[in-house]
Amino acid sequence: MSYLDQPYTIKGLSLKNRIVMPPMCQYSVDALDGIPNDWHFVHYASRAVGGTGLIIVEMTDVEPDGRITSRDLGLWSDDQIPAHRRIVDEVHRHGAKIAVQIAHAGRKAEDAEQPVGASDIPVQGIKNPPRALSTAEVREMVGKFKAAVRRAVEAGYDAIELHGAHGYLIHQFHSPGINNRADEYGRELSRFGVEVIQAARSAMPDDMPLILRISAVEYMDGGYDLNHSIGIAKNYQAAGVDLFHISSGGEAPHGVRKPGSHAGYQVPFARAFKQALDVPVIAVGILEDPLVAEAVLANGDADLVAVGRGMLDDPYWALHAIRAVTRKVEPPVQYARGIYVR
Repeated sequence: MSYLDQPYTIKGLSLKNRIVMPPMCQYSVDALDGIPNDWHFVHYASRAVGGTGLIIVEMTDVEPDGRITSRDLGLWSDDQIPAHRRIVDEVHRHGAKIAVQIAHAGRKAEDAEQPVGASDIPVQGIKNPPRALSTAEVREMVGKFKAAVRRAVEAGYDAIELHGAHGYLIHQFHSPGINNRADEYGRELSRFGVEVIQAARSAMPDDMPLILRISAVEYMDGGYDLNHSIGIAKNYQAAGVDLFHISSGGEAPHGVRKPGSHAGYQVPFARAFKQALDVPVIAVGILEDPLVAEAVLANGDADLVAVGRGMLDDPYWALHAIRAVTRKVEPPVQYARGIYVR
Protein backbone atom coordinates (compact mmCIF):
# COMPACT_ATOMS: atom_id res chain seq x y z
CA MET A 1 0.00 0.00 0.00
CA SER A 2 1.22 3.50 -0.81
CA TYR A 3 0.41 6.55 1.30
CA LEU A 4 1.26 9.69 -0.68
CA ASP A 5 -1.63 9.15 -3.06
CA GLN A 6 -4.21 8.26 -0.40
CA PRO A 7 -7.13 10.65 0.19
CA TYR A 8 -7.48 12.41 3.51
CA THR A 9 -10.45 14.06 5.19
CA ILE A 10 -10.54 16.41 8.15
CA LYS A 11 -13.87 17.94 9.11
CA GLY A 12 -15.43 19.23 5.87
CA LEU A 13 -12.18 19.19 3.90
CA SER A 14 -11.50 16.21 1.64
CA LEU A 15 -8.12 15.99 -0.09
CA LYS A 16 -7.30 13.71 -3.01
CA ASN A 17 -3.83 12.93 -1.60
CA ARG A 18 -1.57 13.63 1.39
CA ILE A 19 0.65 16.21 -0.35
CA VAL A 20 0.70 19.83 0.81
CA MET A 21 2.33 22.87 -0.73
CA PRO A 22 3.32 24.97 2.30
CA PRO A 23 3.15 28.78 2.31
CA MET A 24 6.21 30.39 0.70
CA CYS A 25 6.33 34.17 0.24
CA GLN A 26 6.71 35.27 -3.37
CA TYR A 27 7.42 38.96 -2.64
CA SER A 28 5.70 39.75 -5.94
CA VAL A 29 2.91 42.24 -5.30
CA ASP A 30 3.23 44.78 -8.12
CA ALA A 31 2.03 47.74 -6.10
CA LEU A 32 1.74 48.42 -2.40
CA ASP A 33 -1.87 47.27 -2.25
CA GLY A 34 -1.29 43.68 -1.17
CA ILE A 35 -3.48 42.29 -3.98
CA PRO A 36 -2.52 38.99 -5.68
CA ASN A 37 -1.61 39.43 -9.33
CA ASP A 38 -1.01 37.21 -12.36
CA TRP A 39 2.22 35.83 -10.89
CA HIS A 40 0.31 34.47 -7.90
CA PHE A 41 -2.48 33.18 -10.14
CA VAL A 42 -0.08 31.15 -12.31
CA HIS A 43 2.09 30.10 -9.36
CA TYR A 44 -0.75 28.50 -7.42
CA ALA A 45 -2.77 27.21 -10.37
CA SER A 46 0.26 25.42 -11.77
CA ARG A 47 0.73 23.47 -8.53
CA ALA A 48 -2.92 22.47 -8.69
CA VAL A 49 -2.38 21.24 -12.24
CA GLY A 50 0.69 19.46 -10.87
CA GLY A 51 -1.37 17.25 -8.59
CA THR A 52 -0.99 18.85 -5.15
CA GLY A 53 -3.72 17.87 -2.71
CA LEU A 54 -3.69 21.02 -0.55
CA ILE A 55 -2.11 24.35 -1.44
CA ILE A 56 -1.52 26.85 1.36
CA VAL A 57 -1.18 30.39 0.02
CA GLU A 58 1.77 32.35 1.34
CA MET A 59 1.74 34.56 4.43
CA THR A 60 -1.14 37.01 3.94
CA ASP A 61 -1.27 39.86 6.39
CA VAL A 62 -3.95 41.52 8.46
CA GLU A 63 -2.65 45.09 8.03
CA PRO A 64 -0.18 46.85 5.69
CA ASP A 65 2.53 47.27 8.33
CA GLY A 66 2.09 43.63 9.33
CA ARG A 67 3.86 42.44 6.20
CA ILE A 68 7.44 41.20 6.10
CA THR A 69 7.94 43.48 3.11
CA SER A 70 5.69 45.84 1.19
CA ARG A 71 5.58 43.28 -1.64
CA ASP A 72 3.61 40.75 0.42
CA LEU A 73 -0.04 39.77 0.19
CA GLY A 74 -2.80 41.10 2.38
CA LEU A 75 -6.41 40.57 3.38
CA TRP A 76 -6.97 43.78 5.31
CA SER A 77 -9.47 45.17 2.78
CA ASP A 78 -12.55 43.84 1.03
CA ASP A 79 -10.98 45.20 -2.17
CA GLN A 80 -8.48 42.33 -2.00
CA ILE A 81 -11.12 39.57 -1.97
CA PRO A 82 -11.83 39.27 -5.74
CA ALA A 83 -8.20 38.57 -6.65
CA HIS A 84 -8.00 35.88 -3.98
CA ARG A 85 -11.27 34.38 -5.20
CA ARG A 86 -9.89 34.21 -8.75
CA ILE A 87 -6.99 32.05 -7.52
CA VAL A 88 -9.26 29.87 -5.40
CA ASP A 89 -11.63 29.20 -8.29
CA GLU A 90 -8.79 28.21 -10.63
CA VAL A 91 -7.19 25.88 -8.10
CA HIS A 92 -10.55 24.20 -7.54
CA ARG A 93 -10.97 23.84 -11.30
CA HIS A 94 -7.90 21.58 -11.32
CA GLY A 95 -8.98 19.35 -8.45
CA ALA A 96 -6.94 20.75 -5.57
CA LYS A 97 -8.01 22.36 -2.32
CA ILE A 98 -6.58 25.63 -1.07
CA ALA A 99 -6.01 27.36 2.26
CA VAL A 100 -4.45 30.72 3.10
CA GLN A 101 -2.01 31.59 5.87
CA ILE A 102 -3.21 34.61 7.87
CA ALA A 103 -0.46 36.41 9.74
CA HIS A 104 1.25 39.50 11.08
CA ALA A 105 5.04 39.86 10.96
CA GLY A 106 5.24 41.82 14.21
CA ARG A 107 8.80 42.90 14.97
CA LYS A 108 10.00 41.29 11.72
CA ALA A 109 8.13 43.78 9.50
CA GLU A 110 11.11 44.99 7.49
CA ASP A 111 9.45 47.88 5.64
CA ALA A 112 7.31 49.23 8.47
CA GLU A 113 8.40 52.65 9.67
CA GLN A 114 7.65 51.49 13.20
CA PRO A 115 7.23 47.72 13.60
CA VAL A 116 5.09 46.54 16.49
CA GLY A 117 5.44 43.40 18.53
CA ALA A 118 4.73 41.60 21.75
CA SER A 119 7.59 43.62 23.22
CA ASP A 120 10.20 46.19 22.24
CA ILE A 121 12.95 43.57 21.98
CA PRO A 122 14.55 44.08 18.54
CA VAL A 123 15.53 41.36 16.10
CA GLN A 124 18.90 41.42 14.40
CA GLY A 125 18.73 42.56 10.77
CA ILE A 126 15.60 44.72 11.03
CA LYS A 127 16.61 48.37 10.76
CA ASN A 128 13.72 49.82 12.78
CA PRO A 129 13.33 48.53 16.35
CA PRO A 130 9.78 47.58 17.37
CA ARG A 131 7.54 49.12 19.94
CA ALA A 132 5.37 46.97 22.16
CA LEU A 133 1.68 46.94 21.37
CA SER A 134 -0.45 48.40 24.13
CA THR A 135 -2.99 46.10 25.77
CA ALA A 136 -5.77 47.86 23.89
CA GLU A 137 -3.87 47.48 20.60
CA VAL A 138 -3.41 43.76 21.23
CA ARG A 139 -7.17 43.39 21.51
CA GLU A 140 -7.62 45.42 18.33
CA MET A 141 -5.12 43.11 16.60
CA VAL A 142 -7.28 40.11 17.48
CA GLY A 143 -10.11 41.86 15.63
CA LYS A 144 -7.87 42.40 12.60
CA PHE A 145 -7.12 38.70 12.43
CA LYS A 146 -10.83 37.94 12.62
CA ALA A 147 -11.63 40.38 9.82
CA ALA A 148 -8.93 38.85 7.58
CA VAL A 149 -10.29 35.36 8.22
CA ARG A 150 -13.79 36.55 7.36
CA ARG A 151 -12.47 37.86 4.03
CA ALA A 152 -10.67 34.57 3.36
CA VAL A 153 -13.89 32.66 3.93
CA GLU A 154 -15.69 35.04 1.58
CA ALA A 155 -12.98 34.44 -1.04
CA GLY A 156 -13.80 30.72 -0.96
CA TYR A 157 -10.75 29.23 0.76
CA ASP A 158 -11.21 25.67 2.00
CA ALA A 159 -9.22 26.08 5.22
CA ILE A 160 -7.43 28.74 7.23
CA GLU A 161 -3.88 28.57 8.56
CA LEU A 162 -2.70 30.93 11.29
CA HIS A 163 1.03 31.66 11.34
CA GLY A 164 2.31 30.98 14.84
CA ALA A 165 5.86 30.12 13.79
CA HIS A 166 9.13 31.61 12.52
CA GLY A 167 9.25 34.56 14.88
CA TYR A 168 6.13 36.35 13.63
CA LEU A 169 3.56 37.98 15.88
CA ILE A 170 1.73 34.99 17.41
CA HIS A 171 5.10 33.30 17.97
CA GLN A 172 6.43 36.50 19.58
CA PHE A 173 3.67 36.38 22.17
CA HIS A 174 4.17 32.74 23.16
CA SER A 175 7.97 32.95 23.30
CA PRO A 176 9.38 33.57 26.80
CA GLY A 177 12.54 34.99 25.22
CA ILE A 178 10.66 37.62 23.20
CA ASN A 179 7.59 38.45 25.30
CA ASN A 180 8.57 40.54 28.34
CA ARG A 181 5.13 42.09 28.89
CA ALA A 182 3.73 42.73 32.35
CA ASP A 183 0.03 42.61 31.36
CA GLU A 184 -2.20 39.57 30.92
CA TYR A 185 -0.64 38.88 27.52
CA GLY A 186 2.73 38.49 29.22
CA ARG A 187 1.58 36.59 32.27
CA GLU A 188 -0.19 34.01 30.10
CA LEU A 189 1.97 33.44 27.02
CA SER A 190 -0.67 31.59 25.01
CA ARG A 191 -3.40 34.17 25.62
CA PHE A 192 -2.94 36.20 22.43
CA GLY A 193 -2.80 33.09 20.26
CA VAL A 194 -5.84 31.62 22.00
CA GLU A 195 -7.85 34.81 21.43
CA VAL A 196 -6.83 34.92 17.75
CA ILE A 197 -7.84 31.27 17.33
CA GLN A 198 -11.19 31.84 19.00
CA ALA A 199 -11.80 34.93 16.87
CA ALA A 200 -10.86 33.04 13.70
CA ARG A 201 -13.17 30.16 14.57
CA SER A 202 -16.04 32.59 15.11
CA ALA A 203 -15.61 33.82 11.53
CA MET A 204 -15.37 30.34 9.97
CA PRO A 205 -17.94 27.67 9.12
CA ASP A 206 -18.02 24.93 11.76
CA ASP A 207 -16.82 22.29 9.30
CA MET A 208 -13.84 24.32 8.01
CA PRO A 209 -10.49 23.16 9.43
CA LEU A 210 -8.28 25.63 11.26
CA ILE A 211 -4.56 24.95 10.89
CA LEU A 212 -1.84 26.51 13.02
CA ARG A 213 1.80 26.58 12.02
CA ILE A 214 4.10 26.50 15.03
CA SER A 215 7.84 26.43 15.66
CA ALA A 216 8.40 23.36 17.81
CA VAL A 217 11.74 24.67 19.11
CA GLU A 218 13.66 27.92 18.96
CA TYR A 219 17.29 28.08 17.92
CA MET A 220 18.32 31.30 19.66
CA ASP A 221 20.35 30.85 22.82
CA GLY A 222 17.93 30.37 25.69
CA GLY A 223 15.09 29.64 23.28
CA TYR A 224 12.18 27.42 24.22
CA ASP A 225 12.14 23.68 23.77
CA LEU A 226 9.63 21.06 22.66
CA ASN A 227 7.94 20.77 26.04
CA HIS A 228 7.11 24.49 25.99
CA SER A 229 5.66 24.46 22.47
CA ILE A 230 3.56 21.38 23.17
CA GLY A 231 2.21 23.04 26.32
CA ILE A 232 1.30 26.15 24.33
CA ALA A 233 -0.23 23.98 21.60
CA LYS A 234 -2.50 22.24 24.10
CA ASN A 235 -4.11 25.60 24.80
CA TYR A 236 -4.33 26.33 21.08
CA GLN A 237 -5.96 22.95 20.46
CA ALA A 238 -8.53 23.59 23.18
CA ALA A 239 -9.27 26.98 21.60
CA GLY A 240 -10.12 25.43 18.23
CA VAL A 241 -7.09 24.32 16.20
CA ASP A 242 -7.81 21.16 14.19
CA LEU A 243 -4.43 20.52 12.56
CA PHE A 244 -0.87 21.57 13.47
CA HIS A 245 1.78 22.36 10.85
CA ILE A 246 5.09 21.64 12.59
CA SER A 247 8.16 23.70 11.76
CA SER A 248 10.93 25.18 13.91
CA GLY A 249 13.03 28.27 14.52
CA GLY A 250 12.86 31.56 12.67
CA GLU A 251 12.71 33.67 15.81
CA ALA A 252 16.24 35.12 15.73
CA PRO A 253 19.75 34.33 14.51
CA HIS A 254 20.84 30.82 15.49
CA GLY A 255 22.73 30.30 18.70
CA VAL A 256 24.51 27.13 19.78
CA ARG A 257 21.58 24.98 18.67
CA LYS A 258 21.08 25.02 14.90
CA PRO A 259 18.49 23.48 12.59
CA GLY A 260 19.35 20.28 10.80
CA SER A 261 20.28 20.16 7.14
CA HIS A 262 19.31 16.54 6.52
CA ALA A 263 16.15 15.11 5.00
CA GLY A 264 13.24 15.03 7.43
CA TYR A 265 15.07 16.90 10.20
CA GLN A 266 11.80 18.30 11.60
CA VAL A 267 9.84 15.05 11.41
CA PRO A 268 10.59 14.08 15.04
CA PHE A 269 8.90 17.32 16.12
CA ALA A 270 5.80 16.45 14.10
CA ARG A 271 5.73 12.97 15.60
CA ALA A 272 6.06 14.38 19.13
CA PHE A 273 3.11 16.74 18.60
CA LYS A 274 0.99 13.98 17.10
CA GLN A 275 1.68 11.67 20.03
CA ALA A 276 1.36 14.27 22.79
CA LEU A 277 -1.83 15.92 21.54
CA ASP A 278 -3.46 13.05 19.62
CA VAL A 279 -3.97 15.55 16.81
CA PRO A 280 -3.40 15.46 13.03
CA VAL A 281 -0.13 17.08 11.95
CA ILE A 282 1.63 18.25 8.80
CA ALA A 283 5.35 17.48 8.62
CA VAL A 284 7.68 19.78 6.68
CA GLY A 285 11.41 20.19 6.17
CA ILE A 286 13.53 18.73 3.33
CA LEU A 287 10.97 16.13 2.29
CA GLU A 288 11.35 16.51 -1.47
CA ASP A 289 12.66 12.94 -1.93
CA PRO A 290 9.41 11.04 -2.63
CA LEU A 291 10.57 7.99 -0.71
CA VAL A 292 11.33 10.09 2.36
CA ALA A 293 7.90 11.73 2.16
CA GLU A 294 6.28 8.33 1.75
CA ALA A 295 8.17 6.95 4.76
CA VAL A 296 6.99 9.82 6.98
CA LEU A 297 3.39 8.88 6.22
CA ALA A 298 3.91 5.11 6.26
CA ASN A 299 5.61 5.28 9.66
CA GLY A 300 2.72 7.26 11.10
CA ASP A 301 4.89 10.29 11.91
CA ALA A 302 2.46 12.69 10.25
CA ASP A 303 -0.87 12.74 8.45
CA LEU A 304 0.23 15.06 5.64
CA VAL A 305 3.60 16.04 4.18
CA ALA A 306 4.50 19.53 2.98
CA VAL A 307 7.09 20.07 0.27
CA GLY A 308 8.24 23.66 -0.20
CA ARG A 309 11.46 24.15 -2.11
CA GLY A 310 10.81 20.94 -4.03
CA MET A 311 7.66 22.50 -5.46
CA LEU A 312 9.46 25.72 -6.32
CA ASP A 313 11.83 23.54 -8.34
CA ASP A 314 9.08 21.40 -9.88
CA PRO A 315 5.43 22.55 -10.12
CA TYR A 316 4.51 18.92 -10.89
CA TRP A 317 6.32 17.46 -7.89
CA ALA A 318 3.17 15.77 -6.62
CA LEU A 319 2.54 13.88 -9.85
CA HIS A 320 6.19 12.91 -10.15
CA ALA A 321 6.36 11.79 -6.51
CA ILE A 322 3.23 9.65 -6.79
CA ARG A 323 4.63 8.09 -9.95
CA ALA A 324 7.94 7.33 -8.18
CA VAL A 325 6.21 5.68 -5.23
CA THR A 326 3.27 3.89 -6.85
CA ARG A 327 4.43 3.34 -10.44
CA LYS A 328 1.08 4.85 -11.44
CA VAL A 329 0.14 8.36 -12.43
CA GLU A 330 -2.97 10.17 -13.65
CA PRO A 331 -1.81 13.47 -15.14
CA PRO A 332 -4.04 16.02 -16.86
CA VAL A 333 -4.94 14.64 -20.27
CA GLN A 334 -3.08 17.50 -21.92
CA TYR A 335 0.19 16.31 -20.33
CA ALA A 336 -0.33 12.54 -20.53
CA ARG A 337 2.18 12.23 -23.39
CA GLY A 338 4.92 13.57 -21.14
CA ILE A 339 4.01 12.55 -17.59
CA TYR A 340 3.68 8.79 -17.75
CA VAL A 341 5.02 5.71 -15.98
CA ARG A 342 8.58 5.09 -17.05
